Amino acid sequence: MRKAQLLLLGIFVAAFWLSVPAPAQTTGSLEFSAHITPTAARPEPVRQFTFYVLTKSYTEILKESEEKDPVPKRDEFIDTLKVSPELQTWLKNHDVMDLTSPDVDKVISPDDIINVPEFLLAYQRSNSGGVTKGLPKPKYSEADKTKDPEKYERLRQDYLNALRKFIKSYPETVSGVELELDGVNPQTKWTALQSDRRKRVERTAPDLAQLKFLAAKTDTDLEGHAYVSGLPPGNYWISSLNLQANAGDMRVRWDVPVKIEAGQTTRIELSNLNTTEAQSARP
Repeated sequence: MRKAQLLLLGIFVAAFWLSVPAPAQTTGSLEFSAHITPTAARPEPVRQFTFYVLTKSYTEILKESEEKDPVPKRDEFIDTLKVSPELQTWLKNHDVMDLTSPDVDKVISPDDIINVPEFLLAYQRSNSGGVTKGLPKPKYSEADKTKDPEKYERLRQDYLNALRKFIKSYPETVSGVELELDGVNPQTKWTALQSDRRKRVERTAPDLAQLKFLAAKTDTDLEGHAYVSGLPPGNYWISSLNLQANAGDMRVRWDVPVKIEAGQTTRIELSNLNTTEAQSARP
């Protein structure tokens, strides 16, 4: 009798649990493959490459890193240059940083040459040695500056006025002045400053992505496939961060949005068509 009762109880419990609906799945999965098609070649799988599933676009993360380390302000940079105040003012008033550019002579006026010491010296050097006929010559010496300051200043102004008139009459004599400005050219320092800042951003952005926005990471297999499970529903991005996958002549990165839904597997293919390079090239 007791055995029959236990049997009936077991049957009742089993029937009860079978009647209880299974709990709904609260997470979803992501399955993707990555292939690159080199120029005039077949698609190749991206093998054993680490991809990151982020809760924010890496492009936006990069912008966030850039905002935390902004581009140096041009005028503030010019203030740090060891050049004359006149040249600093000229640089601030002109959209020119490379004073050795072949076209810089076209934006330097006769008054600029007279008023900016570096331009005057560069003009004098580029036209020295008797190569320019009729070029005015100063009739004073540095000794006059101490012996007779008034005479020195008068003769100096006479020279500068004559030189200004000569430059206006012969503007072609300004050509080549850029060859004498390398020693005061701010472009090299400006480029290095921006390059250092870009390198800092490229170092900090991947760290920021993994510290604040990483949902998962996975490596592709030898066929270029990868799978991630246990992702809460929501919007994600499959990203290679700042790393480039390569095949043949192609070097690419991805930052592709995906939507994960509970109880479902989202499938996506990564290819040349949805790389960051392809997206930025679109009009």
